[in-house]
Amino acid sequence: MDLRTEAEALLRRLTGTDATFRAGQWEAIERLVSGRARVLVVQRTGWGKSAVYFIATRLLRQGGSGPTLLVSPLLALMRNQLEMARRSGVRAETIHSDNPTEWAEIEGRIRQDEVDLLLVSPERLNNLHFRAEILPALTRSVGLLVVDEAHCISDWGHDFRPDYRRIKRVIEVLPSNVPVLCTTATANDRVVADIVAQLGEDLLIERGPLEREGLALAVVQLPEPARRLAWLAEQLPSMPGSGIVYCLTVRDAEQVAAWLRTREVNARAYSGEADSADRVSIEQELIANEVKVVVATSALGMGFDKPDLTFVIHYQSPGSPIAYYQQVGRAGRALDASMGVLLAGREDAEIQDWFIRTAFPSREQAEQVVGLLEEAGRPMTLQAIEAAVNLRHTRLELMLKILEVEGAVERANGGWLRTLRPWSYDEERVERVTAARRAEQASMVAYATTAGCRMEFLRRQLDDAAASACGLCDRCLSWSLDVPLDAHVVAEAAAFLRQRPIELEPRKRWPGVGTARGNIPDELRNRRGRALSAYNDGGWGTVVKDVKYGGAGLPDDLVEATAEMVRRWHPDPAPGWIAYVPSSRHPGLVADFARRLAVRLALPVLDVVRRVREGRPQKEMENSAQQFRNVYGALEVVGPVMDLPVLLVDDIIDSGWTLTVIGAALREAGSGPVYPLVLAQAVSS
Repeated sequence: MDLRTEAEALLRRLTGTDATFRAGQWEAIERLVSGRARVLVVQRTGWGKSAVYFIATRLLRQGGSGPTLLVSPLLALMRNQLEMARRSGVRAETIHSDNPTEWAEIEGRIRQDEVDLLLVSPERLNNLHFRAEILPALTRSVGLLVVDEAHCISDWGHDFRPDYRRIKRVIEVLPSNVPVLCTTATANDRVVADIVAQLGEDLLIERGPLEREGLALAVVQLPEPARRLAWLAEQLPSMPGSGIVYCLTVRDAEQVAAWLRTREVNARAYSGEADSADRVSIEQELIANEVKVVVATSALGMGFDKPDLTFVIHYQSPGSPIAYYQQVGRAGRALDASMGVLLAGREDAEIQDWFIRTAFPSREQAEQVVGLLEEAGRPMTLQAIEAAVNLRHTRLELMLKILEVEGAVERANGGWLRTLRPWSYDEERVERVTAARRAEQASMVAYATTAGCRMEFLRRQLDDAAASACGLCDRCLSWSLDVPLDAHVVAEAAAFLRQRPIELEPRKRWPGVGTARGNIPDELRNRRGRALSAYNDGGWGTVVKDVKYGGAGLPDDLVEATAEMVRRWHPDPAPGWIAYVPSSRHPGLVADFARRLAVRLALPVLDVVRRVREGRPQKEMENSAQQFRNVYGALEVVGPVMDLPVLLVDDIIDSGWTLTVIGAALREAGSGPVYPLVLAQAVSS
C-alpha cells in the first residue's frame, strides 16, 4: 500500500473509527516522513496534532528511522499522550520525576531500540544524568523530534517555560535530515515569529483556522465571590455531562470544590500541588464521567484529552484571551454542542497584577545573583544564595534557569557557578514582555465587555485571518446566563466563605542562618495554630484587607467570629492568657484586637512583647532566610509571663517566622505551649 493509505489505516486504528484526515494532517505527515522537513503546526484545540506525530512515528520507524523524542510540558498531558501512543501501536515510554524506579529499565530498552517514542519534560533536558547518559545517544539516533505546546518556547507566549529554550541546542546538534515537528493551538503572529527565531528559519509554518464549531461562549459579570459560588451551585446541576471550572489559585480551586460539595455537586479540586496519584485518579474520574466537575488550576490544561467535556467555566478571568482560548477549548471536542462561560470577578485584576509583577526578577536581583556567584568563584547552593538575596525560593529557581539558558550561570557540584560568558540584564526585553502582558490583561477585560462575537474576538487575538462571527455565543444570539440568584443561596455562600478557618502548621526547622540551624526543639516549637481566613478571600479575609489597608475600623463581628472559632477549636491544653505582636506600621490594631478578643474569651492580656529594632515590612522579605533575619532580634519578650498555654495573636501571617521566633522566646521566658492565632493568612498566588 502507498504511504497515505498506510497512514489512513493507522489513523483508523488510533481513533477506533472510520476517521479520515482533517485538512492539513496528511500534508504535515508527508512533510515529516517523505520530506524530512521541520514543521510548525498551528491548529485549533482538538484538530488532531497528536495524530500527526504518532502516525509519523510509526511510518518513520517502519522505514528504519530511530525513535521519536517528544518534549511535552505537563504530566497530565504526558499521561494522555502515552495512552494514545500505545493505542496507535507506538511503543512509548516516559522519564519524569514521578517514575524514578522505572528509569533504569526504560534506559535499557532505549539502548536496545525497543522504544518507539520517548516522552520527556523540557526540564529533563537539563538533568545531568539524562544529558550525559541518554541524550547524546538519542540525538545520534533520533528519527523525529516533536516539540508539543511549542508556544512555551516564546516569552511572548501565555505559558513561557525557560527550559523550552534548551530545545534549540538539541536541534542544533541533530543531523539535518531529522524531521522536527512543533505543535501548538495558541500562537499569534508574534509567538510564531519568536519560535522561528529560536528554532531556525527553515521551519515551515502550517496554520489553520481556529474556529470551534458547537462551542457557545458567554460572560456573566459577578464581581463578588459569594454570587459566583451561588451561580455555580444553581447552574451546574442542570448542565448536562461533566466539565471543568478553572480558578486562578490553588486556594480558590479547593474552596470552590468544597462549596460545591456542600451543595451536593460531585466536585474534586485539582492543582499542581496535589499528590501525583490523586491527580491521576481525578483525571480518570473525569474521563469516566464519575465526577460532575473538576475545579482546577491551569495544571489541568494543555493537552488534557476528554473530547466529551460539555462545559468549561472560569471562576476568574485568565491573564489573556489566548490563555482563555486554550483552556476553554477543552470543551466539546467531539460534541455537537458545548459551553464556555466566564464569570468575571472583582479580584481578577489583583491576582493577574501579581503574576505580571513577579514574572521577571528585577535588574537589581538578577545582577546581585550573578555578582554573588562571580565573587564567590565557586559553586554556591540555592540555600546560600537565598541567604544573600531577597528573592522567593521559586522565583530564585526560575531566575537561575533563565540565567542558565542565557549562559550566565551553570550547575556544578550540587550548586550554581558563574560562567565565563559575558552577560547583562536585558531591561528592554523585560519591559516589552511586561507591556505585552498588560495589553493582554486589558484585552481580557475587552473580551468580557465586547458587543461583538466572542469567538471572533478570541480568534483575532490569535491573528486568525479567517476569524468570523460564530453564530452561537451570547452576543451573536442575544442570550444570557446572567440569571436572578436565590438570595438564600447567596447568603449561604457568603457564610461559607466566612466559616473556613485555616490550620497553621508550626515551623519545625530553623532556616540555616547564623546559629539558627537544625530542628527547632520540641519545647520551643509552637503548637498548631489557626487563621480565621485567607487574605482577601471574599469572606473575612476581605474584611481584614479593608481593616488593614482601607482605613476601616475593626468590626465587632470580626472579633466575635474569631472568638467563636477559638471556642470551636478547643486547643488542648486550653490557653490561659493572650499575648500579641506589636506593629509599628499599624499601632494599636493588633493590641485592640487582642484586648477585645480577651474580653470575649474571658482571658487576661499581657503586654510582654516589645519591638526593639525596626525592620522592613515582613511581607517584603521573600524567602525564609531573609524573613528570619528581618525578625530575629527585632522583638523580645519583657516582663514576667504566665506559666500557662498562651494564644499568640497577630493580624496576618505570611512566612510564619515572626510567630515562630516570638513563640520560642515566650517558651524560654517560662510560658506554656504557644498557639498562634491570626485574622488572615497571606496568599501570594
